[in-house]
Order: sequence, then structure tokens, then C-alpha cells
Amino acid sequence: MSQSIEQHLAELGIELPSPAKSVANYLPAVISGTLILTSGQLPLADGKLTATGLLGRDMDVAAGARAAKQCALNVLAQTQACLGSLERVVRIVKITVFVASAPDFTEQHLVANGASDFLVAALGDKGKHARSAVGVAALPMNAPVEIETVIEIAPKQ
Repeated sequence: MSQSIEQHLAELGIELPSPAKSVANYLPAVISGTLILTSGQLPLADGKLTATGLLGRDMDVAAGARAAKQCALNVLAQTQACLGSLERVVRIVKITVFVASAPDFTEQHLVANGASDFLVAALGDKGKHARSAVGVAALPMNAPVEIETVIEIAPKQ
């Protein structure tokens, strides 16, 4: 990708939201060496959840994938806030996608595709990552999806 990540996002019509502040005794993102580890990001927009409930009971896969995309957008916002720019991002190493699921729901991987597809569209090869998609009984604030990431960054120049 020869243009900057921010330029590419703008070209896609994507504006990063203001990053959510932590609401307890944790940091939204931490740098350790050449890695950024983000705390779990919910599908928040303008301080409110874009969706709530359990996949397979309250919402379908398509709605879950949209929520996962919003989580991934928030991951990039936290990363930008931590670094000041996304230009030091070398690659998304791993994402873990937690999906609040009804007991018989087994399509967590399809929900996670909303985040994976967005990260590749936004970052190209830098967005290709390892991934886990995990079904859970409940998430904070009745969110349907939460995503945490490990991101490799270039050392400061």
C-alpha cells in the first residue's frame, strides 16, 4: 500500500471514531516492545452500542458481522490514539473475537468475518491476521461482540 493508511481509509469513506475511554482500572491499549495489545473493543459508536443481545437469539449473522466490523474500527481508533498515527502499523498479528451466543449458535466464525474482512480492506496485507472466534454466554453491557488484538508496530524512528 503506497498511500498512507489514513489516506486509504478516507478513500474508502471511513472516518475513525474517537476512541472510547476506559471505564475501569485498565488501559485501552498498551505498547510492549514492538507490539500493541488492545483491550476488548465493543461495537460502540458515539458512546453507544450499535447492537445488543445474543447471536442466534436476538440477532442474525449479518448483524453480528456489522457489530464485529464496528469493533475492528474501534481497534484502529485505539491504535491511532496510542501511536498518534497508523503509519507504524506493520501488521495485525492476531484478533480474538468474542461472540455472545445463544447455546445452539455455532457460526461465530462468520460473525468474526465482519472484522477480518474490514481489516484486510482497510490495511491490505497488513490486515491479514491469525484469529480465534469464541462463543461466550454474555459480554459487558449486553454487547454482541468484543474484539481484542495484538498488533505489530515499527520501532520509533
